[in-house]
Amino acid sequence: MRTATASRIFLSRTQPRRWLASHTETSAGTKTPLPDEALNQKVKSPFYFDTGYALFAKRPSRPFPPPFLSPPSGSFSDPLSTYHRSRDRRQWVNGEMIRGITNGDDAVLVGENFIGANDGVGAWATRPKGHAALWSRLILHFWALEVERDASVTSVAAESSEPNPIKYLQKAYERTIKATSSPNEWNGTTTACGALLHYDSKEPGGPLLYVTNLGDSQCLVMRPKQEEIIYKTTEQWHWFDCPRQLGTNSPDTPNDNAVMDKVDIEENDVVLTMSDGVVDNLWEHEVLENILESIRKWESGEVGEASEDRTGGAGGGMLFVAEELVKAARLVAEDPYAESPFMERAIEEGLAMEGGKLDDISVVAALCKRRKG
Repeated sequence: MRTATASRIFLSRTQPRRWLASHTETSAGTKTPLPDEALNQKVKSPFYFDTGYALFAKRPSRPFPPPFLSPPSGSFSDPLSTYHRSRDRRQWVNGEMIRGITNGDDAVLVGENFIGANDGVGAWATRPKGHAALWSRLILHFWALEVERDASVTSVAAESSEPNPIKYLQKAYERTIKATSSPNEWNGTTTACGALLHYDSKEPGGPLLYVTNLGDSQCLVMRPKQEEIIYKTTEQWHWFDCPRQLGTNSPDTPNDNAVMDKVDIEENDVVLTMSDGVVDNLWEHEVLENILESIRKWESGEVGEASEDRTGGAGGGMLFVAEELVKAARLVAEDPYAESPFMERAIEEGLAMEGGKLDDISVVAALCKRRKG
């Protein structure tokens, strides 16, 4: 922990490193849960994300405190048909089911036009009323709500206006501050990284990606047919292992510090949002090689069962892509003798360190597809 001024305290991520085999299993899926009212909302864009995500937590996530975590039903006589609704009632804020999934101190959200990966600063676990996981998840939840509710994304108004992801993130930040203030005071900070899929209403009407980043989570865009990375976000730090972060005592805000890039992409480009558990353990060329190999295996039919044509990783391939990347990052993270980008940066800072960085690892993989019909 270092101080920037007398009144502001930053939390770095570095904590004692324990080289013990983790018993936490990787979890994965294709989309994160949404309530019925969001599922029924039709996005007007002619393009969508075919998605998958995979997660590894260095330690189990802390439960959310009340009022964000409601107690489960107390009756075993509840009809089985209401079971999913009782699960939905467990994580709420301001009358809304909390979007996304928590992974250790990370949070991810996976939808057909918006994906994100936030990295909560784990050092808050050592401080009173600290809960980084709550902050990373709420920021992402409120960010997704702003995306869902903006007419420029969800209606025909999109033809004459465009999204403003930094404005959405600023509102999410303000709403998270309010939700975690007295009488429900909880402290924390988080990075934020999201990619919103939109389109150019002018001819030829191709897909546009709005990428917003604050901190050192990362978004990569790959063009597999050319075997290259066409875009990546730039990491933002105050100093080594202390990224820009939103939350308690941090001077960083979306309006002042978030960076938004508009990226022209093509159908079958692959978009990744991921926490630094990947980029601290794998170099960029390793990420690219891993993704290309996973797509090759998927297209050839060597792995998995496809729900549709396998071209480019469609029909379930993004789930395989995300799982394979998490496996590769975890292999380095749990190796005390591996060479890693984190080790390299630490040495450049004059720190004696070797091996990977044991951390939460979160990957969302999304394939840009055009809607049929």
